[in-house]
Amino acid sequence: MKKQLGMLVICGAVLMFSAPLLAQDYGNDHHDHDHGQYQGMHDRGQHEGWYRKGGRVPDDYRGRRYVVTDWRHEHLRAPPRGYHWVRSDNGDFLLVAITTGVIADLLLHH
Repeated sequence: MKKQLGMLVICGAVLMFSAPLLAQDYGNDHHDHDHGQYQGMHDRGQHEGWYRKGGRVPDDYRGRRYVVTDWRHEHLRAPPRGYHWVRSDNGDFLLVAITTGVIADLLLHH
């Protein structure tokens, strides 16, 4: 019984001290192959060159998380048929064609 209890204590200690090693924070050293080191829409778009009128918003930014459904609440004009507003991570609003993702207009720092 003492042998089993001793082994249990040793295993518990090993687990307790190894947990922080398993939960490493990769920070800026870990790069996603699709997004590189740019974590926000604005930064990524500036780097890749599409964050401009006529640029095409990647599909990642055309989902529920970014699309503005209540444009009146945001004091935006009604989007024309076939367009919707997309909110950038830095507070900009982009008027984007729903089917193509092409940016028709940008409201910077709205």
